[in-house]
Amino acid sequence: MRRNSAKVTVDGRPQVWLGANFWSRTGGPLMWRHYSPEVVREELRVLHSHGLRQTRSFFYWPDFMPEPDTVDEEKVAHYQDFLDAHTEIGMTSIPTFIVGHMSGDNWDPQWRGGRDLYADVWLVSQQAWFVQRMTERFADHPAVAGWLLSNEMPIYGRLRHEPKAPTEHVSAWSRLMVQAVRAGGGTQPVSLGDGAWGIEVTGVDNGFSVRETGAMVDFVGPHVYRIDSDPVRQNLIAAFICELSAVAGKPVVLEEFGLSSDQVSPDNAAHYYRQTLHNSLLAGSTGWVAWNNTDYDDLIAQGPYSHHPFEMHFGITDSTGAPKPPLRELAAFAEVLEQVDFARCERSAARAGLLVTEYLERGYPFTQDDDRPLIFDTLHQAYVAAREADLPVGFVRERDGIDDDCDLYLLPCVKQIQGPTWQRLRERVDEGAVLYLSYTAGEVGHHRQPWIPYFDETFGVRKQITYGVVDEVADDEVRFTFAEDFGGIEEGETLRFRVSGNEHSRAFLPVVPDGAKVVATDAHGNPALLRRSSGQGEAVLCTYPVELFAARSTRVNPDDSHRLYAALADIAGVAREVVVDDPRVFADVLVHQDGRRFAWLVSQHPGEATATPRTAGSLRSLAGEPVSEVTLAPYGVVVVELKS
Repeated sequence: MRRNSAKVTVDGRPQVWLGANFWSRTGGPLMWRHYSPEVVREELRVLHSHGLRQTRSFFYWPDFMPEPDTVDEEKVAHYQDFLDAHTEIGMTSIPTFIVGHMSGDNWDPQWRGGRDLYADVWLVSQQAWFVQRMTERFADHPAVAGWLLSNEMPIYGRLRHEPKAPTEHVSAWSRLMVQAVRAGGGTQPVSLGDGAWGIEVTGVDNGFSVRETGAMVDFVGPHVYRIDSDPVRQNLIAAFICELSAVAGKPVVLEEFGLSSDQVSPDNAAHYYRQTLHNSLLAGSTGWVAWNNTDYDDLIAQGPYSHHPFEMHFGITDSTGAPKPPLRELAAFAEVLEQVDFARCERSAARAGLLVTEYLERGYPFTQDDDRPLIFDTLHQAYVAAREADLPVGFVRERDGIDDDCDLYLLPCVKQIQGPTWQRLRERVDEGAVLYLSYTAGEVGHHRQPWIPYFDETFGVRKQITYGVVDEVADDEVRFTFAEDFGGIEEGETLRFRVSGNEHSRAFLPVVPDGAKVVATDAHGNPALLRRSSGQGEAVLCTYPVELFAARSTRVNPDDSHRLYAALADIAGVAREVVVDDPRVFADVLVHQDGRRFAWLVSQHPGEATATPRTAGSLRSLAGEPVSEVTLAPYGVVVVELKS
């Protein structure tokens, strides 16, 4: 299957945006009241000298539209100079229109009067008027690279304690705002600025549908500030979000990411940026805009910094303009993008697919929202295991159907699936694919245990479940001892999995084989992994929710599920082009239009590590020197070229 590598295009040419969200240190969100042409140019030159070519900029709404049907001409003139400065320095910017939320606070124009931003016809018309007028002013400026309708509209249009906006209102609002850009003469790429926080990506229904709005825009822009209890999952969370954001089939631009230096050491800030940049590239992101350009120490008494003081220090430069470690990481990343000619690269194809069940993104009668966190988190953990196994995976969306472009289908802890989808997966097994499913009873007290029909027939077992009662896992560690060779796992070997979960999910599936072969047993002799041939393929059942156990554990990765996934790939005949036996070093491949192939090696070691990649050909450095061993700095990244 082809993994998403789509790029924003202008006049048919691929664009690779690398830049920073921009507020000048003279005022933060109030920069247009305290505008300094000299300081702005100084700030832009620092970014440009480190390889950044874009900014994302903001029409702070209360300042730019002080009254209905009115724009502030002084602020507009400042913005004109701001764009002129970009042209002088060799940069472009992405203007953002409806900016009422920023850095932990919401600001309204005083004339809003509490009206609904999506459904009040007059207020929607005022927003569209503003978008069209500002587009008319700047559509022909050479420094405008694209447009964003808002900044994190889901938390400006509705506060967390308020009822969600109806999806039909949000989608109608989005359509009208895009039309306003086009009516104003804006031909550049446009997107929402919503953070891609819709239900298809997050599992949380906030009224925004990435599928629906994705059909209206030119790219999807995730904003990622998630935290995790496991360092490897943390380093892959932005990548995972980028994978899910491809649901719309549009280019993915990592529109916001970053961290405050109040909350992390300088070295760890650098590690996080490096990991986020390279891992998201390997996950299909083709643009990056860091949050944000500078620190604001002189604005400590000004909101939002007065009440969210850590927001002062998200900068990639300090308040004097000096580079911080994240900016140096961005500069190094820019060099790699240039060396491999990234604009003409795409991800290698995948023959393994992670199934995203439709229950993540759609509610059905009498289904529950509280099932969705399990779907999201076990998918995230399974994605980590696949990366540790150097197994290229694509995301198979159940709602989009099951194609025949995968040889291995991974269903980690899937409790709910559509009947026709399950039938199609069984057909794919008969046609030669390998289907893997790990059992879960779920994490909630209603409808405990799976909804999957023909379970016993598919896996060649007889379930021994007692209705409504889970079979508790009493051990703190589950051990799989292999009774036969299984892919790269030899007979007699043992895999270990730390147990976690709540009263519902800390459970296994007791079965009796009925046509299946027992591949591995647990410490009590129960079948833990079984395989059943059917047609030209086979179905593999794991009777323990190993991905859920890991997802609910702290500092667990790498656990042994990566070995399980590697073995499944071997059994399915899925090639892994570059393999590093150390699961703390990930490998994946990009392919250039001219046929060159580049391997990324990404370390999860907190110290220096040496890796010996295995490949059918040979490796060379980007300078052309032969490579056999690769030394990686702490959390380091090395890119090499593959030679056949």
